[in-house]
Amino acid sequence: MRVALLAESFLPHMNGVTGSVLHVLRHLSDAGHQTLVIAPRSDDADDPSAGHGISAELRASASGAPLYGARTALLRSVPLPGYPQVRVVFARAARLAAILRAFEPDVVHLASPFVLGWQGVAAADALRVPTVAIYQTDVVAYARRYGLPHATSLVEQHTARLHRRATLTLAPSTASLRQLEELGVDRLRHWGRGVDADLFAPHRRDEGVRARLAGGDLVIGYVGRLAPEKQVEDLRVLCDLPGARVVIVGDGPSRSALERAMPSAVFTGHLAGEDLARTLAAFDVFVHPGESETFGQTIQEALASGVPVVATGTGGPVDLVRSSVDGWLYRPGDLGDLRARVVDLAGDAGKRRAFALAARESVRSRSWATRVGELLGHYRDAQELRPIDDALLRRAGTRPAAPSPAVRSAVPWRRYVALGDSLTEGLCDSSREPRGRYRGWADRLAQLLAHAGDDGAGLRYANLAVRSRRVRDLAVDQVPRALALRPDLVSVFMGANDLVGHAADPVRLARELRASVETLRASGADVLLVTPFLPRRRAARIFGRRFAVFASELRRIAAETGAVLLDLEALPEIGDPAMWADDRVHLRSRGHRFLAYRAADVLGVPDAEALGELDAALHETVDPPASGAWITAHALPWVWRRMRGRTAGDGVRSKHDDYVLVGGRGQATVTRSG
Repeated sequence: MRVALLAESFLPHMNGVTGSVLHVLRHLSDAGHQTLVIAPRSDDADDPSAGHGISAELRASASGAPLYGARTALLRSVPLPGYPQVRVVFARAARLAAILRAFEPDVVHLASPFVLGWQGVAAADALRVPTVAIYQTDVVAYARRYGLPHATSLVEQHTARLHRRATLTLAPSTASLRQLEELGVDRLRHWGRGVDADLFAPHRRDEGVRARLAGGDLVIGYVGRLAPEKQVEDLRVLCDLPGARVVIVGDGPSRSALERAMPSAVFTGHLAGEDLARTLAAFDVFVHPGESETFGQTIQEALASGVPVVATGTGGPVDLVRSSVDGWLYRPGDLGDLRARVVDLAGDAGKRRAFALAARESVRSRSWATRVGELLGHYRDAQELRPIDDALLRRAGTRPAAPSPAVRSAVPWRRYVALGDSLTEGLCDSSREPRGRYRGWADRLAQLLAHAGDDGAGLRYANLAVRSRRVRDLAVDQVPRALALRPDLVSVFMGANDLVGHAADPVRLARELRASVETLRASGADVLLVTPFLPRRRAARIFGRRFAVFASELRRIAAETGAVLLDLEALPEIGDPAMWADDRVHLRSRGHRFLAYRAADVLGVPDAEALGELDAALHETVDPPASGAWITAHALPWVWRRMRGRTAGDGVRSKHDDYVLVGGRGQATVTRSG
């Protein structure tokens, strides 16, 4: 794969963005991918002394030499007023497009995009190249912190426009996902940061380093940029703790003011590599006071070093620090609570040792190799989504949006009714079912919803779906029967049979379906609306435009009626032929599992994604071989039924006309709906 990375900051200025880009470059190179870096050129990039502690290899890369085999295009930049280490590039989109066109990337990676990133996404759009935006800097909070309240709304609008324009946006934490969703950003995915657990490790602890830093005192340390948004001045409440020394590692525009405010603290300046690793491992307690962190990479490095962490209980740290296990989260802005948490650890060596062991254990699965492997998966998703987006934009449609499960919360539904056709009936999902009976994604979802409750009451579940049914059957038959059951959750997955018919009009069909959704919502029920989808086969392409238009209309319906949308056009995996049964029109068990767990995810079932992966690993079934050639086994019987004006659903009843109890304390039993 050919990956172009646009970074708002780069060497020689080391920060979280630069560090992440370097790790991504390294692991992409190790995997055989080709990379290009487009970034600001510093005026001192050719000065060998400008590395500020970085290795010779990285200094060489800053002056234009290859970095992990990456090509570089370093553009003229100007320093940010008041913070000259940060450079801003004002490059025209046309120039960036020319650079990208020469490189021919498969995907454009936008590292913490803002100014350069906006031009980059415009250039990528001109070339119709997918873009993956990495949300890493909370520029809205920075605008407030730097005394620019009138600019805050402009920054929010720009951030939202940029990330809505990107093909995918990856955010590192629950807090950042929530923040972006509140700004109206769609197509969000979670992607955390890796940590170098070989470099940052407990065995780096060096008593000589400790003696130089604090003599025989305990070391209470901070690592990071010294700038207003980091709130390092809050550490002043720790400077008078008996038997302890505050050590501050880093540099930035606030350093002089901080040295005046905390004269007893030790300021080491910028450290990197093994010097940083030995210093960090020498800490007894790591403190991170910043409230504007989207992630908190130095927190993760402290944990890897076996150092307990005390951090503010907001933003990225909430996902990293397990309070009372490997550190403490204190109340944001409450410096008394900060001091009390540090005193608790400083005065208890046994607790520090226990927290240290838990801290190191918490990062074992967070290697950069693993994270870059996940990133490649997001790149491939963006490649699948870009042509869909382009086709929709040409028709003024809305693009598919993958929801962010991390920002939703589960609702304790008690009565769930599934409406639809053969896919909701569960055809071809015979996993652990007697011959001739089917399980299906809705049955699986009902179990997940039942077990999500914590009171043991279970879930009452009805499935009124029947094969071959169409949108008109939804309104005339299924919705009235559903309303009689007084459900609090209804899933609606309908339209595929209409869309493959002669001269189907997807806009008209969506209007008909909307009336059913509005009726269900007016009854007080929540509605899960599912977009129909096609297998990734050449023969299915003739229906692609109809399905795309219909899905676009369903997005509008969901947004305007308050329905929860499971937008399967944003999940390209569902089109994989391995998800589909031998008849090529229904899902096999694997596909039904995928659909069920994605539905649970958008409905807020806790840990649905992890449960889905476990289910796939433990219950992957070997599907039976095809029973004869596809033409004779499946195609000809379908044609014969159509010629006779019949359907596969003629004479078929829904499998659960009334409620069955799922997940209760007893066996599943049929109950009366009244």
